[in-house]
Amino acid sequence: MTAADAPARTPASDPGAFARPGFGRLLVAEWTKIRSVRSTLWSLILLIVLDLGFTALFMGLTVGQWDKTDAGDRAQIAADPVSTILGSGFFLSQLTICVLGVLVIASEYSTGMIRASLLAVPRRLPMLWAKAVVFGLIVLVLGVVVSFVSFFIGAAILSSKVDASLGDPGALRAVVGGGLYLAMLGLFALAIGAIVRHPAGGITGVIGFVLVLAPLTALLPGSIGDHVHAYLPSEAGQLIAKAHQGKDDLLTPWQGYAVFAAWTAALMALAAFLLKRRDA
Repeated sequence: MTAADAPARTPASDPGAFARPGFGRLLVAEWTKIRSVRSTLWSLILLIVLDLGFTALFMGLTVGQWDKTDAGDRAQIAADPVSTILGSGFFLSQLTICVLGVLVIASEYSTGMIRASLLAVPRRLPMLWAKAVVFGLIVLVLGVVVSFVSFFIGAAILSSKVDASLGDPGALRAVVGGGLYLAMLGLFALAIGAIVRHPAGGITGVIGFVLVLAPLTALLPGSIGDHVHAYLPSEAGQLIAKAHQGKDDLLTPWQGYAVFAAWTAALMALAAFLLKRRDA
């Protein structure tokens, strides 16, 4: 029998007819999903508005109340103006990344879209890694841009009282670190969203880590409280956006970021384990 006489194989009988998508195609698919959802666009716009708006607001208030400000507080601002500028915008704007990171994956569970995603990628884990890579890169790029713009706005407003320049020791690393912090925060939130699989529960969990645990651990007595507080994910991670290590900081900026990365990696590993073990 010649090849021409062989019966044609239908896609259903040909195991190779449905080739598994490569990782590059998974990245394209995740990019398409993320950018086509309205919550992504509005969350990122809100990040920009809150970060730049609060930077301008707080720096304006700082300059306006400069003469009435305690001498110790003025000295602290003058010693590290970069941290003051970046911190004023990130405090509330980071919540948009917390919410968006959870929604990127938890919303697929709530709508049932995750079943279609897992049918296309039966091995499951490549889908999670592709989602993490695409989302992390989006937040990193936007976070670095917003961090630079925030710095220039804050430095211009603060210039009448304190000079701040990217050439100052640690300044450039801190400004880039603002984007690095937001990117890691986004992955941290995505991991919690993948574990909880429910938008409301995931958002509550992330905000609890970021805003609630820090004040509570600060109430613990002695060095125990200091160490627990220092090694919390967001508290450690925010050090990367400081130009100088504070006298009370137990970790250097890069050590703090490494701690935050370790928290995120552990949660992502747990999310991967549960993704393989649980039904969609």
